Amino acid sequence: MYAAKVLALVALPLLATANPLPQSGGAIPLNKRSSVLHANGSVNVTRLRANIGRSMAKLQRGFAAYERNTGKPHSLSAGTKSAKRATGSDPLTDDESQLWFGTISVGTPPKDYTVDFDTGSSDLFLPSPSCTRNCQGHTLYDPKSSSSSRDLRKKFSLQYGDGSSVGGEQFTDTVAIAGLTATKQTLGAAVVYSDGFNSDQFPPDGLLGMGFKSISDYNANPLFQTLIAQHKTSSPVFGFKFAESGSELFLGGTNEALYKSEFTYVDVTEEGYWQVDLDGATMNGQTVSDSTSSIIDTGTTQIIADPDTVSAIYGQINGAKELDDGSGIYSVPCDLSSDLSLTFGGKSFPVSSKSMNIGPLGDGSGHVVEGSEVDFVSQSSG
Repeated sequence: MYAAKVLALVALPLLATANPLPQSGGAIPLNKRSSVLHANGSVNVTRLRANIGRSMAKLQRGFAAYERNTGKPHSLSAGTKSAKRATGSDPLTDDESQLWFGTISVGTPPKDYTVDFDTGSSDLFLPSPSCTRNCQGHTLYDPKSSSSSRDLRKKFSLQYGDGSSVGGEQFTDTVAIAGLTATKQTLGAAVVYSDGFNSDQFPPDGLLGMGFKSISDYNANPLFQTLIAQHKTSSPVFGFKFAESGSELFLGGTNEALYKSEFTYVDVTEEGYWQVDLDGATMNGQTVSDSTSSIIDTGTTQIIADPDTVSAIYGQINGAKELDDGSGIYSVPCDLSSDLSLTFGGKSFPVSSKSMNIGPLGDGSGHVVEGSEVDFVSQSSG
């Protein structure tokens, strides 16, 4: 069992002050599931490679939306070639290191749906009754059954790096999460779910983006920003706890029962993604990365970095080797005891060897495939 990780994100661009607000709130549990392991527990390298491609394509789509919405390119876009004021919380399910999903309700009367909570995107979508492919096993959102829905007469289409796609019609409707209710929230009713969203590969019904409006394909406020704008939260803060059990998303603050010391806060350097400065990284005490921009993304479970940084990290591990498929994925000996450390806001955060271990390679080599339970994508700021 690996140690739980608690991450608090503050919507600083929406505040009059950058100081942390009083922390109180509630949570919804999260579930987690993965598609990167074979039935025998070994790593499915093909799936892992596809997931990395999907993560990078998601970033590229966000960069394109950012430029479309703001009229200027994102600073990192050149580096990616591939009722009353309240608080609430939502439990998360662990999709075996790939998706973190929980429950929301949509419409009037309200109907429950499970969604993947993704800080690396900004839009909410669910499958509609008009979706006839890969929607079996998902709960369908029918705008005609909701008295609070309104058709915006706008289409949407989202493409992913693994060939998956989602497309349909945009609506507004009432959306509730952990007792917090947003009205006139923009969401997509999908008529196209490609194979990547089949319920066997994608258990939740849809996806809920928790980034900023500037990377929204709808050019609309994401749900949490709507809750803030409608004065439904006590503070513009949400926090994730990621663990093998008891994972949760806490809205309107952080769950003080889950931690003892103070949080380390770092500024969002560019509104769009949750983009912050990574002060540096070390492996076995050796510097492997200087200061760089990074993106905190709950929608991926890999650390994705530039080739030089990745090479420097694994250059400090005896026996590490890159897979011969040119994917940039590395394997290491099963008895690895090396630790990676990431520094944010002047504080070092260790990433244990156990957390880095995705699973055995499955070729009898005694190697495991490396990944991480800490998620970020980075590019040199210089």
